[in-house]
Amino acid sequence: MQNVQQVVRGKPELVRLAVAALLAEGHLLIEDVPGVGKTTLARCLARSIGGRWSRIQFTPDLLPGDITGVTVFRQQDGTFVFHPGGVFANIVVADEINRGTPKTQSALLEVMSEGRVTVDATAHEVPRPFLVVATQNPIEMEGTYRLPEAQLDRFLMRLSMGYPDVDSEVLVIMSDCAGVSPEDLPVALDIEALRAAIGEVRRSHIDRAVCDYAARLAAATREHAAVRFGASPRGSIALVRTAQALAATQGRTFVTPDDVKDVAEPVLAHRLILTADAELNQRRTGEVIAEVLGATPVPAMNARTR
Repeated sequence: MQNVQQVVRGKPELVRLAVAALLAEGHLLIEDVPGVGKTTLARCLARSIGGRWSRIQFTPDLLPGDITGVTVFRQQDGTFVFHPGGVFANIVVADEINRGTPKTQSALLEVMSEGRVTVDATAHEVPRPFLVVATQNPIEMEGTYRLPEAQLDRFLMRLSMGYPDVDSEVLVIMSDCAGVSPEDLPVALDIEALRAAIGEVRRSHIDRAVCDYAARLAAATREHAAVRFGASPRGSIALVRTAQALAATQGRTFVTPDDVKDVAEPVLAHRLILTADAELNQRRTGEVIAEVLGATPVPAMNARTR
């Protein structure tokens, strides 16, 4: 987190959530207006890890084979050889993902869910750990293709950068004048250490009461009057996995209900589909999550359950 914040200034909690996504082995969607540092955050994450990373610039003429790879016939010996695409890396930066066509976007579905791609009926495993960090601009609609709900559900979290405060913006300007960029960042964590950290996160203690709380939050989104389709069990699993990772970034080996509450909006908001009336009234999914959190009792935790 300290390494990334050398470039991404004034966003400590956002960086913490991004690192939590990495530790939870979940994919990250960063959505905001142009120029606030979406791609910079993605590149800083990639540069801070000692594994392989790649960047895919999504455009309308990008083909699925550019992402997954293609099988090429080699005339010298009459064999077919697989040439891997951009997803064969530990961190894949999918820049402006909503500029790719639906056919191209769908090429990411299998690899984001199962960690492999199938080309010509042959499955190819991608390196582990594997993380897709995608960016998109929600306000510019010309030449873009809205991500389908099935693909949105593959993302562990959706984050919004937001504008920096004045002091942070001054630091950003000074860093740019000094020539500081993501490419200048040192490797903060090698890939073996990252694998070990992910294993430690998965072994952290989860009390049944915390799992029950996450399940009740997901169920409450399905029953909310403004919601047509609520969070699925994949959403409640994502809540607990992200809460585990968030607790780890704070030096704890156990998860509390407060960890679940802290990640509820970035984990669940993009998984909700509002009713037509709610959309006409300009309701936001974040508002619905806040109402669900306010209406769902928080379980009491004590030293024994920790």
